[in-house]
Amino acid sequence: MISILDKHNCCGCQACHEACPARCITMVADAEGFLYPEIQAADCLECHRCEQVCPQLNPPRGTDERPLNCYAVQSKDTKTRLQSSSGGVFSLLAEAILKQGGVVFGARFDDNCTVYHSFTETMEGLSPFRGSKYAQSDMRKAYTQVGRFLQQKRPVLFTGTPCQIAGLRGYLQGKKDENLYLVSVVCHGVPSPKVWKTFLDNVTDGVPPTSVNMRDKENGWSRYKMVIRRDGKTLQDIPATDTPFMRAFLSNQILRPACYSCRFRSNHGSDLTLGDYWGIEKYHPNMSDNKGTSLILAYTQKGQQLLAGLDLIREESRYEDAVRENPSIINASPEPAGRASFWKAFQRRGADALDIYTNDSYKARIQRFWYRFRP
Repeated sequence: MISILDKHNCCGCQACHEACPARCITMVADAEGFLYPEIQAADCLECHRCEQVCPQLNPPRGTDERPLNCYAVQSKDTKTRLQSSSGGVFSLLAEAILKQGGVVFGARFDDNCTVYHSFTETMEGLSPFRGSKYAQSDMRKAYTQVGRFLQQKRPVLFTGTPCQIAGLRGYLQGKKDENLYLVSVVCHGVPSPKVWKTFLDNVTDGVPPTSVNMRDKENGWSRYKMVIRRDGKTLQDIPATDTPFMRAFLSNQILRPACYSCRFRSNHGSDLTLGDYWGIEKYHPNMSDNKGTSLILAYTQKGQQLLAGLDLIREESRYEDAVRENPSIINASPEPAGRASFWKAFQRRGADALDIYTNDSYKARIQRFWYRFRP
């Protein structure tokens, strides 16, 4: 059965949980807020299905993948592009699948602003799936639902982090299905849902907001804001990188342990990978309008064909240029030396710890030093 002895060896994809025929695996949050499998040994059938589907135990074979093609891409619909984190390509891919009677899976917020994976079968249902959500997504029943739709011979677009793509492939036991389109996102690493909720509660006084936009483009794509509202009242509207949460995320303090040694960034089996084309002004200046440009890496002919049918602005680009500006395409984020002391502080101080570890004031430096050596 699955046994997590080192948390660096569990990416939290939840394939084991969904695949267990005895339903004896429960996903339980640890002190950092990340979900890990716990097994009721008395109910285990010893079928080893959990081990067979685990991408950590069965990592991809072969060398790192290089895409067939690399593109800079923008939707022609400015409204859709402004509602999206980068170039609005997810919406175009999703609409193409929905027009075929298909289903689209992705990450969205629930009523408490917890990030989870779900699906939509309608154009009207696409809006909650647009935009970035910087917390690890709870997969819930997504893999099982994908399998059910594939049995119905319906096209399925599944979007997720590289490890979630690997988890789905493990759950499906490597079975190839022409109706399944796998789209990974360029991933810096997944932040703690617990830290996200603590930060959000601090902003909203514990009352869930009615809308959260982690990358609002009112000031432009390169200066995106985090905007949080409740019933028409703005609770926060500042550059996202000025928030303690985003600074902690980008400095790698609050990532899942497995993210620091990720095995799936450039060996994930996706048809397409989506991300931000940072540095667009250097390589495609005619597309640099500060409204967002997507990077698309096409890894399969099936992905190429899906992309070819979209009405968008597209320019072929050099893979090396894209990687230079967005190294998360191939490189795992390094584990910071102060990570352990941050979590000591967080368990004692909650949201205040985010300020302590993302602030360079003299007081913050003293506090960091103190937590580093405190038992």
